Amino acid sequence: MTTTAPDVTKTVAPDTGRAGRRKRGGGVLGNTGLYLATCVAAVLFLVPFYLIIRNALMTDPEITGENWKWFPTDLQWGNLGELFNDETVDFGRALWNSWVVAVLHTSGILLICSLAGYGLARIPYKHANKVFYAVLVTLMIPTAVTFVPSFVLVSSLGWVDSYRGLIIPGLFSGFTCFLFRQYFLGFPKELEEAARVDGLSYWGAYWRIVVPNSLNFFAAMATITFISGWNAFLWPLVIGQDPSSWTVQVALSSYITNQTVNYHLIFMATAISILPLVLVFLFLQRWLVQGVAQTGIKG
Repeated sequence: MTTTAPDVTKTVAPDTGRAGRRKRGGGVLGNTGLYLATCVAAVLFLVPFYLIIRNALMTDPEITGENWKWFPTDLQWGNLGELFNDETVDFGRALWNSWVVAVLHTSGILLICSLAGYGLARIPYKHANKVFYAVLVTLMIPTAVTFVPSFVLVSSLGWVDSYRGLIIPGLFSGFTCFLFRQYFLGFPKELEEAARVDGLSYWGAYWRIVVPNSLNFFAAMATITFISGWNAFLWPLVIGQDPSSWTVQVALSSYITNQTVNYHLIFMATAISILPLVLVFLFLQRWLVQGVAQTGIKG
């Protein structure tokens, strides 16, 4: 009795019928739709920047005119000189103040919060969890509750209209401390144990082992903190009562008064003020997602 082997070629033949064509066509259409949606999102993201640059190079009558212009007829580069030559607002000084405040604010928060997060994650202490819970409680307290006591304290110390008053009260962030603790909990303990065997203290292990191997996460936190410090408005508005201590955000608000609104100066100042943020973001943005993912937080 003989048996016939099954025809294997029929079972492995490629799917060249309607189903295969429909599947391949659906993939192409899906990719096309994804690219189209991405392009639309990119255009919508760039529209505000286009409006800022357009209005910065126009006159007030052109900005507020009834006839819409996609681009100014004559580029008003003189708006830039008018911005920095304005005697009522020293915008150059405001840029310098914002830069100093943002850099020192970022450096201080990275140092203090990383040390606090490392201590909570690695140093054995019976009250470590209680301290950590106390830090988390600070995240639930509205800023408005601590605003007045902070101002009274700063005023009593004589720090109004000074860098100390602008920087020191914000040198700790409970959320940043929490992120550092989550990151250090996932940091390889073997590296620190080897450093401890070699005689390093907790500080030595932190400074020589942990920090050099965590630069990506530090860069991500630095980006977020710098943007937050640069965009701060309410606290610098209250502390910086003298025009010489104004930051960029306070200087921008001074172009809007009860009598007039200097549109061309507002948009030119805005274009100048966002330039450092754009440069910082473009330089460090590749570490943002990676740094947050390394905290161990699950969405």
